[in-house]
Amino acid sequence: MIPYGRQDISQADIDAVVDVLKSDFLTQGPAVPAFETAIMAATGAAHALAVNSATSALHIACMALDLGPGDILWTVPNTFVASANVGLYCGADVDFVDIDPATYCMCPTALAAKLDAAAATDKLPKVLIPVHFAGQSADMAAISALARAHGIKIIEDASHAIGASYKGAPVGNCAYSDICVFSFHPVKIITTAEGGVASTQDAELASKMNLARSHGVTREPDLMQNESEGGWYYEQVALGYNYRMTEMQAALGASQMTRLAEFVTRRNALATRYDSLLADMPVTRPQQNPDAYSAFHLYPVQVENRAAAFAHLCDNGIGVNVHYIPVHTQPFWQARGFKRGDFPNAEHYYDHAISIPLYAGLTDADQDRVVQVLADAAAL
Repeated sequence: MIPYGRQDISQADIDAVVDVLKSDFLTQGPAVPAFETAIMAATGAAHALAVNSATSALHIACMALDLGPGDILWTVPNTFVASANVGLYCGADVDFVDIDPATYCMCPTALAAKLDAAAATDKLPKVLIPVHFAGQSADMAAISALARAHGIKIIEDASHAIGASYKGAPVGNCAYSDICVFSFHPVKIITTAEGGVASTQDAELASKMNLARSHGVTREPDLMQNESEGGWYYEQVALGYNYRMTEMQAALGASQMTRLAEFVTRRNALATRYDSLLADMPVTRPQQNPDAYSAFHLYPVQVENRAAAFAHLCDNGIGVNVHYIPVHTQPFWQARGFKRGDFPNAEHYYDHAISIPLYAGLTDADQDRVVQVLADAAAL
């Protein structure tokens, strides 16, 4: 079986984790700050906060932006459910903006129309979460201009996009957002097994997220209300969660970061090769915004008969997946008033989408096999 995605673990990665296991710290040691420093160096962000998942990173980002009851969060339907769920964690209402049918990311035209309607009814969102689907940045300049005109805060869900860039600058530098979030699940560009990071240029937001990821507890004198009673003393100054990343995860991540450029370069080469091999087939290939350099977490194609093609690929040893079932069509969200037909671009994309294998360790021979089987599948 050729999987649709998989991690690439080197001996150096293993050694880094073993070193931590032999050290004095399995949590809250030097590996997490080292990993955060590597993220800051790669993105140009002034701050990076490592946590145990990208969902946790999204949650503390929303908390730092004071999202709460009576507020509204907008994201896209073409994403994993976490991008929407975090709004509910904070007690806010959630709505969606349809995607661009070419890039599968948040559509600026749809956003502009929805903002105009929301402004007329005084129902503007407090937080907007565009998703960098498949590794490609959304059109953040356009999205940011629209949101900033209404005072809306922006969290980039860049779970797919570590190592990507937009307008020549790395995703994660927050030029068009308040906070950016990455995921390090095993099928992502690099992995920490499970884990996430929130990056920002804003020291105050970083401080809030730092508290939120660790029970709201601090030993920082500037944040405490009372004089310290001794070296053991700490205070809980906010409500927080146990979202910390372990030292083992961080050591793996820091080691993986040394190969980030290599991974992204290989993924782009494979995507370019797919573009060529699939050019004459009856499939729709993913299009790229000329302002974006994708990390190519996924290579999603669209076919006419998705169910038959999916089954044929799996039956012939090609691991494929579908990203994503539109969030608003899930039973939980339909019970909250959403229905099929609300966001037609996301629905049309989903009805035809298959993510075919793409990962740094995929060989040209494996890719040729994928294309061969896909050619038969696409004809079904």
